[in-house]
Amino acid sequence: MKISDFNFAGKKAIVRVDFNVPTKEGVVTDDTRIKGALPTLKKILEDGGAVIMMSHMGKPKGKVDMKKSLKQIVPNVSAALGVDVKFAPDCANATEEAAALKMGEALLLENLRFYPEEEGKPVDVEKGTPEFDEAKKAMKVSQKEFAKKLASYADCYVMDAFGTAHRKHASTAVIDEYFDKDSKMLGFLMEKEVNAVDKVLGDIQRPFTAIMGGSKVSTKIGIIENLLGKVDNLILCGGMTYTFAKALGGEVGKSICEEDKLQVALDVIAKAKENGVNLVLGTDAVIAKDAIDWDAMDFKAGAEVKVCPAGEIPADFEGLDAGPESQKAFAAAIKDAKTILWNGPAGVFEVEEFTAGSRAIGAAVAEATANGAFSLIGGGDSVACVNKFGLADKVSYISTGGGALLEAIEGKVLPGVAAINE
Repeated sequence: MKISDFNFAGKKAIVRVDFNVPTKEGVVTDDTRIKGALPTLKKILEDGGAVIMMSHMGKPKGKVDMKKSLKQIVPNVSAALGVDVKFAPDCANATEEAAALKMGEALLLENLRFYPEEEGKPVDVEKGTPEFDEAKKAMKVSQKEFAKKLASYADCYVMDAFGTAHRKHASTAVIDEYFDKDSKMLGFLMEKEVNAVDKVLGDIQRPFTAIMGGSKVSTKIGIIENLLGKVDNLILCGGMTYTFAKALGGEVGKSICEEDKLQVALDVIAKAKENGVNLVLGTDAVIAKDAIDWDAMDFKAGAEVKVCPAGEIPADFEGLDAGPESQKAFAAAIKDAKTILWNGPAGVFEVEEFTAGSRAIGAAVAEATANGAFSLIGGGDSVACVNKFGLADKVSYISTGGGALLEAIEGKVLPGVAAINE
C-alpha cells in the first residue's frame, strides 16, 4: 500500500519515526529529523486520522534513562506539527492513552529502547554463554509480544524511520506482522530515501563518482567492494588515506591506520584497476603535531601544522585533512559527474583548521549538481559537512540514514523495507 493512496480518516496510525535528535541539557539542538517526518504525520492528521508516534533516542540498552526520555522533545514536535502533542510515559503500557486519542490528535510514546524487547537483545547476560543463548531465544518471544502490544494501539502502521530500517527491531520489522498488507506502508520520507538509493544505484547516469571518507577501511570495505562494480570514479579519503598510503609502502606517522587491513587496501587498488575504475587516493595531507583537544574538538593554539606527501609523514605528526593537491584531484573527479554519492568527510572537519578538504569536496559536489548531476549525501558526518558549509540547498538529496544508507548501498536488503513489502 502506498501512503498517498491511503485514507486515514477515522483511523489511528502508529508511525515509526526517527526522533533520535541531538539535545543539550534537555534542549533539541537540531530538529532536522523531526521536520523530516512532517509530511507523513500531517497527511494522517489532515485526512482526519489520529497519529501515534514511536521512536528511540540514544542507546539506553534496555533500561530507563531519563536523559534519553522523549518527553523532552514534546514541545519541539508540537511546534513542528502544529498540534498539542500528548505523551505516554511508558511505551509498552499506553493502551489508555491510545484509546483516549481523538481524531486529529497526536500522541508520542516514550523511548522504545527503554525496553530490551525493542532491539531483541538480552541485557545483563554475558555473550557466548549458554545462558545468553537461552536468553536470546526467550527474547525473540518477548520481542513479538512487545511488537504485538505496540500494534494494538492502532488500526494501521507506517514505517517512516529510514535511519533504523537496517535493524530488525520490534518497531521496524516485527510489528508489521500484526497488520495486513493493506494496513501497512512506507511513509513519505522512507519512500524518498528508497527512491534516492534506487536512483543512485539502479538508474545510474554516467560518469558516476562516489566519495567515501571516514576513518576506517574496515567499516566501509563492503560498500567499497560493491561500488567498484558500479562507479567510474571512486574517491577514498579521510582516515582511510593513511591505511592506503602505508599499504603502498609509505610512512604515516601517528595517523590513524589499520595495520591489519593493508592487504585489503592493496586488493581494492587491484580490483579498481581490473574494473577500469579511476581510484583517487589522497596524495598529500595536512598534518599536525598534537594539534587537537579531542574532548573539546578544538584546535590547540600554537600547534605546528604543515603539508606533506601522504606517505611521508614524520613519526610525531598525524594526517588530519586532505592536502591542496588531493583537493584538486578530488574536484576533478567530481566536476563532470552526473551521479554522485558522498559518504564521509576528508578530514577532521569539526575543527576549522582541518575543513579545507571536506569544503573542497562539498563545493565540487554543489557545482556538479548545478550542472545537472544527481547528488546523494548520506551519513551523519557528510550531512553535518553540507550543513556546516551552507550547501544543503545545493545538493539533490540528503539522506537521514547513516547505517541504513550504507547497507542499502552495500546491496543488503533492509528489514524495515522488506517487512512492508512482504
